[in-house]
Amino acid sequence: MDATTNALLASLPQRLSDIPARWAAQAPEAPAVSQGGVVWSWRELARAVDDGVALLQGLAVRPGDRVMIVGENCAAQIALIFAAARLDAWSVNVNARLSPGEVDAIREHCGARRAIYTVAVSPDAAAHADRHGAERTAQPLLGELALGALNTACEPEPVSASGAEQVAALVYTTGTTGHPKGVMLTHRNLLFIAAVSSRLRQLSPADRVYGVLPISHVYGLASVMLGTLYAGAALHVVPRYAPQALIDALDREGVTVLQGVPAMYARLLEAARGAWSPARTRLRFLYAGGSPLDPTLKAEVEQVFGQTLHNGYGMTESSPTISQTRVESPRRDTSVGPAIPGIELRIVDGEGADVPEGLPGELWVRGPNVMKGYYREPALTADTMRPGGWLNTGDVARRDPDGALFIVGRTKELIIRSGFNVYPVEVEAALNSHPAVSQSAVVGRTVADGNEEVVAFVEPDPSRTLDLDELQRYLAERLSPYKCPSQIVVMQAMPAAATGKVLKGLLKQQAQDMPPSSQAKGGK
Repeated sequence: MDATTNALLASLPQRLSDIPARWAAQAPEAPAVSQGGVVWSWRELARAVDDGVALLQGLAVRPGDRVMIVGENCAAQIALIFAAARLDAWSVNVNARLSPGEVDAIREHCGARRAIYTVAVSPDAAAHADRHGAERTAQPLLGELALGALNTACEPEPVSASGAEQVAALVYTTGTTGHPKGVMLTHRNLLFIAAVSSRLRQLSPADRVYGVLPISHVYGLASVMLGTLYAGAALHVVPRYAPQALIDALDREGVTVLQGVPAMYARLLEAARGAWSPARTRLRFLYAGGSPLDPTLKAEVEQVFGQTLHNGYGMTESSPTISQTRVESPRRDTSVGPAIPGIELRIVDGEGADVPEGLPGELWVRGPNVMKGYYREPALTADTMRPGGWLNTGDVARRDPDGALFIVGRTKELIIRSGFNVYPVEVEAALNSHPAVSQSAVVGRTVADGNEEVVAFVEPDPSRTLDLDELQRYLAERLSPYKCPSQIVVMQAMPAAATGKVLKGLLKQQAQDMPPSSQAKGGK
């Protein structure tokens, strides 16, 4: 590790809870968190964290216990995360919009000592609380919550004095089938990303950041929430995404920084076209992550908002950021930028040998952001980690001579059609460039003799008419024949996680289950 990274690591506090304590001492009356017209200063956030600590202690939460917070973005959730961190408990943030089965599977897998539900902002959290028989309570600062029963079978995990070893958060990755997969992220993992993220965005206490990405997801937790507060900037938290509400916040709330996923920006464009002017805002930084960004969407967002749409790449197991474009070096392409400071990259072939520069290969990552492992899954951890501390991302990437990284696709999403490799991201970029397509998702479907077909799901732009025959001709002019979809399926809304990320596992299953008659003629 270089001297600069070592110096940064040495400057990090030991625990997440040191963030509000530091700013409460330095700028007690400055705004820290706002929600629904209510603003907490740093002094008030610190008091709310104290209240959260007292609440958790009264609920018999011990160091090493897991505390499951079921809800949607709110100030109380933030205070509870910091409170759990101070007690050396692990916060397990679960989006209340998950299904009952998903929530129950996470509760069972993590063995939470207590579950707390943010019922004041989330009807779904209230429904889960009622299902679990949780008791309602009203806290002076934290507001209305529901408290689950004590799990006397919970065994606390070992506690380390070092933030590099002590787990702060157990983050469950989005999935559609199988058992949940909990990623153990330490205080240092998250604080490192918070510090680097805030520096790369050039955040200061004068900034106001729009916090709509779910804090239950690592992007919303580490980059948005912790990165914002680490810099002393103000975080405006919103439980759910609504394009018009975001436009209103840009107009009236003085938002300067916006981070989102591509699907969020696609919805925002539909609401903003012809009805919004960037001259009315203080917006200075736009960023997309969480899923591939296609060039058409990037260009349209930049035209409407008058700002570069920066791009980045990461995954839950890397807390999440691995690379991102720089404010001082905006790009016109869809590169995810160079590696963030302190992160090492390797691009390797199937045998683990480095490939020549510019060629695609599997991306490996090493640095202070790499997870401690999967909770209660030693075999899965061993399967993902490589000797020397390298994390195998499972993604295919290439790197230009200037260090810029391009994500080609996921190893598991690779479609092999008649012996040719098809990466869905390339087909999706062609589909999304059509003016009548709002967003798309491409999956493979297994057919006879182990071959695969390319199936595309498209969500049309509601302001335009989509003709499937014309779209097929459009693709034929831009893609090799083996990359063109065998079938295009129109969907009014893609199945998506709370982050906006399309759930390709569901689409792949849908494609596989389609009857032959539907497969032959295409469908809507």
